[in-house]
Amino acid sequence: MSGKLRMTRQRQVILEELRQVTSHPTASEIHTMVRKRLPRISLGTVYRNLDILSEQGLVRKMATGTAARRYDGDIGNHYHLCCVRCGLVEDIPPGMVSVAGEHIGNQSGFEVVGHRLKFLGLCPRCREERS
Repeated sequence: MSGKLRMTRQRQVILEELRQVTSHPTASEIHTMVRKRLPRISLGTVYRNLDILSEQGLVRKMATGTAARRYDGDIGNHYHLCCVRCGLVEDIPPGMVSVAGEHIGNQSGFEVVGHRLKFLGLCPRCREERS
């Protein structure tokens, strides 16, 4: 997409709702949240606008290993834990993982401008159900 993004009311509400949560919701969950403010918005409109917001770098589209993609309103560098069974995504608190970007840049010659790191596993609920 080229040029400046026109921030429609629908896009603004989707972005605001997504930035208010840390739960990494699916498009369907975002649709439910947004309908409280825009009752007539369709799920297709939410999907289209999430794609546009993602392409513009305003939200992060996340593949979790399950069928449903999840979305993150926090586009800053941070880490995630992803359950490969149910698709739950949680942020890892800052400081739990040391950032090696500067060291990696120095060793490789790359200028590191960002990073993403995702840990895959089973959430406590799925671990319990498996036992």
